[in-house]
Amino acid sequence: MMKKIVLVLFVGLLGFSLTAQETGAKIKFKTETVDYGQITKGSDGVRVFEFTNTGDAPLIISKVSSSCGCTIPKKPDGPILPGKTGHIQVKYDTNRVGPIRKAITVISNADTPTKVLKIKGEIKAATK
Repeated sequence: MMKKIVLVLFVGLLGFSLTAQETGAKIKFKTETVDYGQITKGSDGVRVFEFTNTGDAPLIISKVSSSCGCTIPKKPDGPILPGKTGHIQVKYDTNRVGPIRKAITVISNADTPTKVLKIKGEIKAATK
């Protein structure tokens, strides 16, 4: 009889811990689009996407990639703890005159494992 109760308790606790883990890490971006607006050729092309881990497990960003070589994203080095804020830095090559329309793909262990961020704007030739 006692073994049965212990087994039921153990299975119950196991089931509870499994459901508790399902919540996990969650990623919430302050904004999913960064608008450079109109900027001059050769100006600072670095912008930052800010996000918060709104889940209850450490958030690990495994990969950040861009739709083109003209955009260099940089992911956080370590895990982002629950409730903490992190940054993904994006550097666009501002020597390319014309419109900016690029996507940055973020892959993590969050409940939404793939997020697509966008940068937009326009680079104008420098006037003399």
